[in-house]
Amino acid sequence: MSLTTDMKEELARTRVSSLSAMAAEVATTLRFSGGLHLVAGRIIVEAELDTHIAAKRLMRFIAGMYNAESDIVIVSAGGLRRGNRYVVRVVKEADQLARMTGLIDSFGRPVRGLPPSLVASGNEEAAAAWRGAFLARGSLLEPGRSSSLEVTCPGPEAALALVGCARRLGAPARSKEVRGTDRVSVRDADAIGVLIAAMGGVETHKVWQERKVRREARGSANRLANFDDANLRRSARAAVAAGARVQRAFEILGDDIPEHLREAGRLRLEHKQASLEELGKHTDPPLTKDAVAGRIRRLLAMADKAAHERGIPDTEAVLTLDMLEDD
Repeated sequence: MSLTTDMKEELARTRVSSLSAMAAEVATTLRFSGGLHLVAGRIIVEAELDTHIAAKRLMRFIAGMYNAESDIVIVSAGGLRRGNRYVVRVVKEADQLARMTGLIDSFGRPVRGLPPSLVASGNEEAAAAWRGAFLARGSLLEPGRSSSLEVTCPGPEAALALVGCARRLGAPARSKEVRGTDRVSVRDADAIGVLIAAMGGVETHKVWQERKVRREARGSANRLANFDDANLRRSARAAVAAGARVQRAFEILGDDIPEHLREAGRLRLEHKQASLEELGKHTDPPLTKDAVAGRIRRLLAMADKAAHERGIPDTEAVLTLDMLEDD
């Protein structure tokens, strides 16, 4: 099962400790999952959800808080729908429910955003609003480069209200319009964790944190491996370039080379991709990498000076573009 499905299942079982939080969840769920319909001059309230348990939860809250009767209509999967949808429908005295939950104002006009009383409430109500919105139209993607917690909103006013609730809970969120649809998204992994915990997704939060840590560890390991590979490639390329210059130095100087410099150059040619430290282990007695580097540097300097005096190509003339490229 996906994180989204798991989290919706868990949130639909979350206990609500206060009536104000329950009212905030109901109002937000109704706002984000459906709306008002006018049938034969009468208002009908409908909320379309993608899990049966969330639909049953909404029915229970509506009955307990507003004494309103409702039923569930199952819309089977088909076409673009990959799963069944569950429509909670209130027909009897739906106008009173719409007014009490803030779907319409006292004059019977539809309210575009969330009820002002909810927007100005505390953290518990803000968390309940996010829970209702997520149950209605939320999605949660795995931790990683494209991780996100996102809610599809019924309009820009509702999106801005949800952004305000997220910030009240300490999680920066932003609203955007994508192909004509308003959405609120949170992409920072820590902020997503804050919202998951605030909504009541205790188990989902544990899973999220575990996968986040595992993803970060894997990313760090990959970066270190890439760094090490790049260093090894650079070291090997530098060794090959040094070997080509040493070969040219031998051609320029012939027999006129001090023995200790000749030995260092010979080792460079015999072990073309070895590190300076490895070259030092082949001498008797062993030399440090700085000592080997110093001898090869003096050999090349001697050959370059001789080449310049004789007007012939020096040791750098043999270097190719491949030897000089950096990662």
